Amino acid sequence: MTDASAIDELFAAARAAQARAHVPYSRFPVGAAIRDEAGRVHAGCNVENAAYPQGACAEAGAISRMIAEGGRRIEAILVVGEGAMLCTPCGGCRQRIREFARPGTPVHIAGPEGVRRSFTLDELLPFSFGPDNLDTAGGAS
Repeated sequence: MTDASAIDELFAAARAAQARAHVPYSRFPVGAAIRDEAGRVHAGCNVENAAYPQGACAEAGAISRMIAEGGRRIEAILVVGEGAMLCTPCGGCRQRIREFARPGTPVHIAGPEGVRRSFTLDELLPFSFGPDNLDTAGGAS
């Protein structure tokens, strides 16, 4: 699979998930799709709740789905949102992504028309704290 077709597959999965988002309060649907270490794609959408802090981000949903389906490593992630601004992962989701990704993992940010910009996780979360910080044997990830 070429890089372009791999990104297209993530985009299609994220857009399909975005269409199912539960956003009665913000009316701002977000979709996310992850490619895991086995090449499988896992998607999630944001799910709002009347008790606002109880909502869930699309990235968190995609990560949960990846774990539930046996994936353990994010090889790439794509997040799609509406509007003119880039819809990058929130701070909490950047840390969630870090738990399962390497600093060089690509994070693609898209709008309805396609990818707008790509970052590495390290660009979005520099000097991050991750599982390797807790490895007392001195090396992981």
